[in-house]
Amino acid sequence: MSNQSLFAVVLALGVCAYVVASYRARSLAAGKPFTLHSRLHYYGAFAALWTVLPALLTIAVWAMAEPMVLRGVMHSHLPAEVLAKSAPERVMIDGTIGSLADGLARLAPDEVEQALAAKTPLVGLLATKGVAMGAEPAAFQIAAAQDLNRATAYSRFGVTALALLLAICGMVVSILRVNRGLRARNAVERIVLAGLISASTVAILTTVGIVLSMLFETLHFFSQVSARDFFLGTVWDPRFSAAGSTSATAGQFGLVPLLWGTAYISAVALAVAVPVGLMAAIYMSEYASKGVRSVVKPVLELLAGIPTIVYGLFALISFGPFLRDLGSSIGVSVSASSVLTAGFVMGIMLIPFVSSLSDDVINAVPQVLRDGSLGLGATRSETIKQVVLPAALPGVIGAVLLAASRAIGETMIVVLAAGIAANMTVNPLQPVTTITVKIVSQLTGDLEFNSPQTLVAFALGLTLFFITLVLNIYALSVVRRFREHYE
Repeated sequence: MSNQSLFAVVLALGVCAYVVASYRARSLAAGKPFTLHSRLHYYGAFAALWTVLPALLTIAVWAMAEPMVLRGVMHSHLPAEVLAKSAPERVMIDGTIGSLADGLARLAPDEVEQALAAKTPLVGLLATKGVAMGAEPAAFQIAAAQDLNRATAYSRFGVTALALLLAICGMVVSILRVNRGLRARNAVERIVLAGLISASTVAILTTVGIVLSMLFETLHFFSQVSARDFFLGTVWDPRFSAAGSTSATAGQFGLVPLLWGTAYISAVALAVAVPVGLMAAIYMSEYASKGVRSVVKPVLELLAGIPTIVYGLFALISFGPFLRDLGSSIGVSVSASSVLTAGFVMGIMLIPFVSSLSDDVINAVPQVLRDGSLGLGATRSETIKQVVLPAALPGVIGAVLLAASRAIGETMIVVLAAGIAANMTVNPLQPVTTITVKIVSQLTGDLEFNSPQTLVAFALGLTLFFITLVLNIYALSVVRRFREHYE
């Protein structure tokens, strides 16, 4: 039974447990529910949770462990000379065996046995089942594929039997435990609390794991390239290193040009997004009628749903050539891929981040502050400038910094609209590149994973992480400082 079918069966048993336990509790109450410790639905939830959770945990754990176990079974039947091959070669062999196992699973057992006995090529037989093999598989590959299929069948049967056994036992035991004194509500709330804590722990551990994985690879990179050359270098030229060359001749990994390009494009984007987004938020919250607001706000928020590749294509095909032709008409040399192209289009993308969040924050300002200002004789514009915006300032700053973080992490628009040249120029009409673009380019290709050209991507990622962390800490400090005055 597949995991999806098993999941559906376990959920069905959970529903049955809920219904039966609720009915049992209602029967015990005999029309007097106040004689029970908990409400009726808690008894049903208690039985459903004890039916579903053990089985689902078993399925989840086995789904994570099964690939490793099956890979071990498959490798146990491979010849020693195959296991001695390099890691990329073993990956290719594993993929071939996996495809072969999938094809053999679609054939009847007697078809496979007859083909092997008659020494008929399996390539043609597998092609009839939609499995394309580049060459006739070797004998050890066929044996490994058959062992893999047998182990997979045993695995499916075992996890199905164990999950169903746990679900049925949990259902029976939990239903039998239903009585007037059962603290079902307490038990359910403890389980829910444990689930919430687990979810929070997973989020924290995921963040820690990401940081540690980048940190270890970054330290590996700095063991080959000087940290000083990386953080203070002004040249980005990660050349392919020749065999036997040292790190000094393996290329130059100066961070400064990438950092400059990231900051420059983000600044142009924020210069476009912040004024437009903030003015749109002020208009929608303070001046627009309900009918206009109900139309304008969803239209602005649609910009956030457009894929960034679409913005990049718009910059590449329309806006970049438009700027180039406009510059030619007035005698100015303008590159189609430039800081201005990427920053302007990225700013359009960021407008809903600023406008929507700022609008919500401005609307949250108490109306009594507006009424008090207007009552003292201030005009509406004076009230907005001197009362509403200062009161909403922490939220507005949070919206701006969220947009800044989004701009710093953008990749596709920069690739298509700003190019990949690591230049240090103050001319907004020239191409530059960003940290995220180089992370992608350094992890693309056939470089070895332990080479500086690949490991530098982790150093760039860790640098980007700390930049956004500093932005978030600064935003938090600003929010706390101003919130003291307006609460």
